[in-house]
Amino acid sequence: MAYAATAGGSLPSMTAAPGVLALQRALVWLVGACGAIVFIEPSPYELATLAATLLFFATGLRLRLVFMPLLLLLFLINVGYSIGAIPVLDSPGVAMWIATSWYMAVTVMFFAMVLSEDTEARLDMLRRGLIVGALIAATAGIAGYFNLVPGGRDLLSLYGRARGTFKDPNVLGAFLILPALFVLQSVVSDRLGKSFRSTIALGIMALAILLAFSRAAWGGLVITAAFMLALMVLTSPSVRQRSRIIVMTAVAAVIVVMLIGVLLSFDSIGEMFKQRASLGQSYDSGRFGRFGRHILGAEMALDLPFGIGPLQFNRYFPEDTHNSYLNAFMSGGWIAGVCYPALVFVTVIMGFRHAFVPVPWQRAYLAIFAAFLGTVGMSFIIDTDHWRHFWMMLGAMWGLFAAAQRWRANADRAVA
Repeated sequence: MAYAATAGGSLPSMTAAPGVLALQRALVWLVGACGAIVFIEPSPYELATLAATLLFFATGLRLRLVFMPLLLLLFLINVGYSIGAIPVLDSPGVAMWIATSWYMAVTVMFFAMVLSEDTEARLDMLRRGLIVGALIAATAGIAGYFNLVPGGRDLLSLYGRARGTFKDPNVLGAFLILPALFVLQSVVSDRLGKSFRSTIALGIMALAILLAFSRAAWGGLVITAAFMLALMVLTSPSVRQRSRIIVMTAVAAVIVVMLIGVLLSFDSIGEMFKQRASLGQSYDSGRFGRFGRHILGAEMALDLPFGIGPLQFNRYFPEDTHNSYLNAFMSGGWIAGVCYPALVFVTVIMGFRHAFVPVPWQRAYLAIFAAFLGTVGMSFIIDTDHWRHFWMMLGAMWGLFAAAQRWRANADRAVA
């Protein structure tokens, strides 16, 4: 592992001046932290991303050959959206929706190019920033739910559910999954002092996810955590480390179950939990319920090569699609409808292929991959196509693919 310090595309970045390098990493941290504050527009995330993009392009970014499929699919998806929007461009919000979609594509390429170089350091700064941002959002959500600050209930909660610094409780819960996975990794594998601090952070995030009362976020956290921990056990280099992960996971699970039991003993939390945990929600069932709309919308999509345009689905049905793959067909016709799931499928397949590559940043990669896979699953029941953190994870995945390929090439040369 003597070559690990130069693996993963670090060398080109190291030629930058130390001050520039430090500023680049600081901006990556800032983008991660600002990703949790999006209840105003333009949000701090947009401003931080713009500043980081300008700096990185001024100091040098490389568009690598491995990114060509990503760039092509993103371009085709947004071309499909733009064509579908032409007949309804004067409808409220459509022009902004298209602009946001193109902007999300730009952020994907930004994260991919940034994390393909100086990978270990930049990824660590992004991880740290996301954790800080998640703690801010989670604390705000908890304070809003319990009305701990004047006027906080109206600003930081919605319909009796915590939303923190997001507009929607569902998005708050989904955003917190990746930072929660990062701190869970620390809980089960780091030294006692750091593990204890991470346990506190995990408790704050888990409480906020619970109080967001998002079924997708509840299930997403449990499933992605189990998947990530299984991968950590399989990729651990020693029996001792594997044993620690298994034991600490069991202890953490027992503690979480006990704490949830205590919280559900409060009437307000318990009643809302029972209501939200029910699988028979009125908006899910029936001919025009969530899943009924999916079937009817899919039938429409077969007859509409250019779709019906963005934000038009609720003109035909009582609510929006609540399915990102169906929404791609409805908003962007067959072009976006084929390219969007193709992009997701290709990323997932490549994600599995790189899960067992022993790169220095493997632990963080497993958390991102697990959270991304969870969001891919959520996309069948929620509109995730404008979630900033989804596109951030997508770009990060491709950047880490490129870095892993360079790391393996450097390893092979070192061995030779």
